[in-house]
Amino acid sequence: MVHPDHQRLAYLQAMGIDVWLPRGAAEPADHVIPGALAAEATAVEGLDWSELRQCVAACSRCELVQSRRQTVFGVGKQDADWMIVGEAPGAEEDRRGEPFVGRAGQMLDEMLRAIGQSRNSVFIANTLKCRPPNNRDPKPAEATACRDFLNRQIALVQPRIILAVGKIAAQNLLGCDDPVGRMRGRGHNLNGIPLVVTYHPAYLLRSPSQKSKSWSDLCLANRLASEGTA
Repeated sequence: MVHPDHQRLAYLQAMGIDVWLPRGAAEPADHVIPGALAAEATAVEGLDWSELRQCVAACSRCELVQSRRQTVFGVGKQDADWMIVGEAPGAEEDRRGEPFVGRAGQMLDEMLRAIGQSRNSVFIANTLKCRPPNNRDPKPAEATACRDFLNRQIALVQPRIILAVGKIAAQNLLGCDDPVGRMRGRGHNLNGIPLVVTYHPAYLLRSPSQKSKSWSDLCLANRLASEGTA
């Protein structure tokens, strides 16, 4: 059983609140506490951009706090019409603190330019804010621990369209286990916001023959963003 004082300390530290401990007192171990996590999720709902960024930077909800260099909050226009959601930071993202850098980031930039957008005109975030070791897929508990951060980002941006790039992002946002090929090609609805699924830029680099399908997805997203319907 978790000691109540340790549970309180873990909650306060995850919220980025400095906690004074008597000399020699033991700090709580890093782990996810279900009760505290639910309380944090409720608290996150009212945070502004600055507070949310601080909360993410101080997060210790899951085991990824032990291996990350830094959290990767997201970049772009805070009231963008387009929101791009990926899966999790890679090694370079973890080093630089910015999502979608390197070759996959360059591919995403090209995709955005093709529809008249840019990295500065959209908001880009990931399902996870910390890099999983060896770029493994996020564990369900890790995605759950991070989900209210993403939900709050979506609520703050209020985008006209969400583009989910890759299987992990799409499955977590839509709450399913379908492959990308089954989810793409049509509009989805996420709490009233149109959502389109497409292939991850890293996949397109490995399979350039799929770029035409991705272009179709981008055109669909552009149309839905203009119409404001899914």
